Amino acid sequence: MSFPRLSFPYMRRILVAGLGLALAACAQQQQRQAAPAAAPAAAQQTAAESVPAKADAPASAPVAAAEANLPKQELTEEVLYEYLLAEIAGQRGSLGLSAQAYADLAKRTRDPRIAKRAAEVALYARMPGAAIDAAKIWYEAEPGSMQALQALTSLLISTKREDEALPYLQKLLAADASGDNFLQLNRLLASNPDKAHTLKLVRQLVQPYPKMAQAHFALAQAAAGAGEAELALTEVRAASTLKPDWEMPVLVEAQLLQRQSGALALQRLSAFLERHPKAREVRLSYARLLVAERKYPEARAEFQTLSRDFPDNADVVFAVGVLSLQLEDYAQAETNFKRLLDLPYRDKNTVRMYLGQIAEDQKNYAEALRWYDEVDSGELHLRAQMRHALVLAKQGKLDAARAYLHQVDAGSAEEKVQLLLTEAQMLRDANRQQDAFDLIADALKNMPDQPELLYDYAMLAEKVGRMDLLESSLKKLIRLQPDHAHAYNALGYSLADRNLRLPEAQELIEKALKLAPDDPFIIDSMGWVLYRRGEQKQALEYLRKAYTARPDPEIAAHLGEVLWVAGERGEAEKIWLEASKKTPDNDALNSTIKRFRH
Repeated sequence: MSFPRLSFPYMRRILVAGLGLALAACAQQQQRQAAPAAAPAAAQQTAAESVPAKADAPASAPVAAAEANLPKQELTEEVLYEYLLAEIAGQRGSLGLSAQAYADLAKRTRDPRIAKRAAEVALYARMPGAAIDAAKIWYEAEPGSMQALQALTSLLISTKREDEALPYLQKLLAADASGDNFLQLNRLLASNPDKAHTLKLVRQLVQPYPKMAQAHFALAQAAAGAGEAELALTEVRAASTLKPDWEMPVLVEAQLLQRQSGALALQRLSAFLERHPKAREVRLSYARLLVAERKYPEARAEFQTLSRDFPDNADVVFAVGVLSLQLEDYAQAETNFKRLLDLPYRDKNTVRMYLGQIAEDQKNYAEALRWYDEVDSGELHLRAQMRHALVLAKQGKLDAARAYLHQVDAGSAEEKVQLLLTEAQMLRDANRQQDAFDLIADALKNMPDQPELLYDYAMLAEKVGRMDLLESSLKKLIRLQPDHAHAYNALGYSLADRNLRLPEAQELIEKALKLAPDDPFIIDSMGWVLYRRGEQKQALEYLRKAYTARPDPEIAAHLGEVLWVAGERGEAEKIWLEASKKTPDNDALNSTIKRFRH
């Protein structure tokens, strides 16, 4: 690990300006004497340079005022030696020695600047206890420093010493009359996995501030994190009452209400927009929720309002582009994303990826390749290369697509896995299931415990009729990752689909649902296993919920089948027709329709 070196001027500020005029005076005295033989030459030079060129230099008065409260002490050989020892040790990689030397120097001098440096070095050396001790000295020596108070508080919280941090948190909050520190409170406490304890701590902190909207908002956030939905709603509404034009509490309230009903959330956002029509974030959230609730005409009207009111706001233009893409309004989406390339938007590679997706969805493959190729660096570069290969495969150029992937430089094992999975997907799409299976099987020889490869191997095993390998691979994956929701779901669904061991299948899917309660595919699996067990009414509840959340063709196939068997053939036909228009080539959907219609 490299050590953050200090430039010579910074070292000088620490040793000289940091120790104030007392050190300068000491240096002047040392210049009049013979330099001690044991003192390092660099230390003598630093001390000599600290003497002002002229006693009446303009900078001397401000320095004196700034340093007046710093401790008065001699620039002794011992102080200089320990300082240089700390720096040189750090630069040579002996971080522990450097941290200890700085800690000793901070204790001896009680100088806030040295204590600050001691805290920084100890933290860098991964010695949190020493960093906290140094931060305490820093704050005690400079009690008016908000930076010292923030550093000490953060260090205590990051080391799970929240109760010890409480008085410092109280000082931080009391020092800020605006209440803005309350908005950072939950972020500061986020590392604590015990959300109930965090809620208790936040309750104590906000108690003295019953009339401050930010305090109620902080308590609402903590309550939501602890699963106390009613308390969260009460507190967020209190924040809105105290500060009626504030958008953040309204957004959080809508999120909480959405868990009960999308209609209630829409009603709350709409009511706020009636009074505050220029509330940008609320209108964006309203538009997103309209899309989620499949109220497409209303959503488009909101896009138009946003585009009219904020034509040059890059974040708005981006959001409208993404929402338009969700509605498959490709023209509007493309217009917004191309406009972003002319605006000072921070992440233009993401914009190029979206433009590539738009072109690809419309089968304009040459245009898609052009956009993906423009993503030539950064985090999205690998993803763009994989999309390039997939587009080649869609054009029927499978050999060229595979060759393209093989020349991509994988910078890590994780990237190599992503490239392998992409190649397997191309083979699968070309109906070369056995080749895809063999590819992943070969990769597993070198990476037998790689979770993504194991999962894909299991899915491909089903395609080639190796149900034994599907089951054994998924069970191994569950042993490796007991919280892998999709492994439980895939194993449970495969059993249910074959009408085997249905109680076990339901138990597996229930475990998956606990791990990922909002996943529409797992909800669909639950409906499917219930149908297999003859519980049609419950099955329909799950399947309708899954289809509402995600109108996927396979979910449509399941829902339609259960509706048909339950005698609701008109609704089944309607759902099948709707899904067929969007995905006419889906095998699962088409085989289900054919089975019941003929």
